[in-house]
Amino acid sequence: MNQWYCTICHETFASDSKPAACESCHADDRMILSAAEVPQSLEQVRDLARKKLKGICAAYPSCDGNFDKICQREAYGKPIGMGGIGQGRSFRANSESLANIQLNMSVLGDHFEPDTTCSFLGIDLRFPVMASSTAGAQGYNDALDETFFCTAVLRGSQEAGTIGLRGDTWFYTPEDNPSLKAMKACKGYGIPIFKPRSQDVLKRLFEAAESCGCKAVGIDLDGCGSTNMASHGQPVFKKSVKDIEELVTFTSLPFIAKGILLPDEAQKCVDAGASVIAVSNHGGRVMDSTPGVATMLPLIRKKLGNSVTITADGGVRTGYDVLKLLALGANAVLLGRDIIRAAVGAGTLGVKLHLEHMEKTLKKAMFMTGTKNIAMADSSIIFNHNGTKEEKWEKY
Repeated sequence: MNQWYCTICHETFASDSKPAACESCHADDRMILSAAEVPQSLEQVRDLARKKLKGICAAYPSCDGNFDKICQREAYGKPIGMGGIGQGRSFRANSESLANIQLNMSVLGDHFEPDTTCSFLGIDLRFPVMASSTAGAQGYNDALDETFFCTAVLRGSQEAGTIGLRGDTWFYTPEDNPSLKAMKACKGYGIPIFKPRSQDVLKRLFEAAESCGCKAVGIDLDGCGSTNMASHGQPVFKKSVKDIEELVTFTSLPFIAKGILLPDEAQKCVDAGASVIAVSNHGGRVMDSTPGVATMLPLIRKKLGNSVTITADGGVRTGYDVLKLLALGANAVLLGRDIIRAAVGAGTLGVKLHLEHMEKTLKKAMFMTGTKNIAMADSSIIFNHNGTKEEKWEKY
């Protein structure tokens, strides 16, 4: 008799042969591992993901969108996969803008244990890192079922002490929406971010999110340039300030305006009632040749002042990257590609292990910069090549 483990719900059971589905959550055999296969480290999770994503993503140590990477090297004339649109300049700009920022190392002072706790929309988090609103993972070599992908992200995030956002893609419909199914299974502990569909469709989706008990809702405004939606006949639209005002008024939940890169547009979204501005270029997947998120984030923070909640995503791979974005003005940081790889590799367990790794490296970065708590993460910990004092941002 062999022992088996479900990576979605952590159930263990005995069987002579690999079960077709989990006896508890009904995840299929793609998410079931033998006891000997259960990963104990993040590297083992990535090894599992590398096998499942063969030809799409090699889970390189450096995920930067360069031409030597599978996702970009084979992009021409093929589906975008996990790469960036066009020549991948926006994808690379995210990584490069973060890489060009240097942190001030501080080694004098009292010994301390960094406090990473924070609050996001009234939700207490163990650390300010959340899963971003990705979708469509089942299209990657049919590696896993989409609803269980969403469930893994939500459960793994919660088990790590944070919260997950969920996305939207061409095969999601108001009647059959994997993100909302997973939200319901997780008792609403998550935040759905929808593509900019028609106003009527979005209102139906907002109502469904409210009935699931979700913590907030949002729109991927940069999804108006989604190649996947367009190629499958799913209409998406640019949204006006009036459209955003209409949606904010319609829902009782906090509204997240995601995919903002211009300071003036960030201000317009705030004026329209958005509770959160998510600074993002969609991982470089909707427009080539944009600036990196780390370049635009401080400009948006300066425009909005200190009273507005801001998230940022793009090129984040380590806790050091997280600290950089916090220092540049973000209240929380989102992870996309790494969470996909973690969920594909080992479901809920993989997501939990990855987020715990991010928390660990964030604490190390905070310790070595003298940043005792998240509120202290400001521009004073960033090295300024000009030798002048940077303006500081008060987070709370």
